[in-house]
Amino acid sequence: MSQKKYRVFATCNIGPAIELLKERGYEVEVYPGPAAPPHELLVQKAASGIDGLITTLRDRVDATVFEAGKGTLKGVAQYAVGFDNISRADANRCKIPFTNTADVLTSATAEFALAILLEVSRKLWPSEHLVRENRWEAWHPFLPFLGDEVTGKTIAVLGTGRIGQAMISKCTGLDMNILCFDAGFQNGKFVASIQQVMNLRYSLGLTVEKNTIRYAPLDECLHEADYVSLHVPLLREGESTVPTFHLLDASRLRQMKPTAYLINTARGPVVDEVALARALREHWIAGAALDVFEHEPLPEDSPLREPAIADRCRLYHHFSSGGTATRLSPDPNVGMAGRCVQGLIDMLEGDDYAKMPYLVNREAFQK
Repeated sequence: MSQKKYRVFATCNIGPAIELLKERGYEVEVYPGPAAPPHELLVQKAASGIDGLITTLRDRVDATVFEAGKGTLKGVAQYAVGFDNISRADANRCKIPFTNTADVLTSATAEFALAILLEVSRKLWPSEHLVRENRWEAWHPFLPFLGDEVTGKTIAVLGTGRIGQAMISKCTGLDMNILCFDAGFQNGKFVASIQQVMNLRYSLGLTVEKNTIRYAPLDECLHEADYVSLHVPLLREGESTVPTFHLLDASRLRQMKPTAYLINTARGPVVDEVALARALREHWIAGAALDVFEHEPLPEDSPLREPAIADRCRLYHHFSSGGTATRLSPDPNVGMAGRCVQGLIDMLEGDDYAKMPYLVNREAFQK
């Protein structure tokens, strides 16, 4: 048990892991939700002298929050891998550390990306609606529609960090050829290892054809791929020399095959949604499956909701990490909740930032 009674405000209920804080003597207030608390409340809580803040991607943690908590707020624990909602510059200026839950949701996210790729490609949604709406009159070889097989096709994985690599590993089991693109870092060792696996599968007779994996320029990835799966961070102009905001805009969507599918489980603003809706409406591409959007929840007037593209556009509620263990396990090696809570404990009870494994803005505390 902690000797000091730390005060913590959580912007949402993250499950049983909250009890771990209470068992350590923490005083924890959880916003009832399910909607996010108003920004003004975050500022008020920070100014009230809380020691810790648990946040999600829905919460805007900006200069006003950090200024309000300056001198008393000891850490912000983000319940997510991404931290687009947190002003890193202001956190550093106010010397307030923040953590995230990187890596723990890698497999769940890649698994979901593959699942929705299969769903949109094999047309599972139109098929179920056919049955549920009692429009399935008779079996026919090719009417009313056919889906596209995935095995043996080519996928372009844009972004080869942890989740991108996990996606690549899973696609290897479907005998897919893989094109990789990453503007920041090319992991040649990983790609070579995957190629060895592909070669071994072929030599053992487990595949009919030898599959390949390689890095390629973005244009080539878009031209050649049957599936394009996004796994890049959201980087806006001024934040990086290789920004990813609207990476897939109208010009790049036009580079894709008319038979190709787009999968996005990364960040919504990586895709220009107006351009994507047009691409689907005018059949520039065959389909898309999206778990993230430029504005969340998805606005009622979003062009992605157009009935004309409903059979080719799958929409999900930012659910890629939505496995029970991944979201709620109090074990930091298994669940986001456990890793979030452990990150908070590290910041409140520790004093060596170099030894905090989930700390994001480490640069603010380096001597």
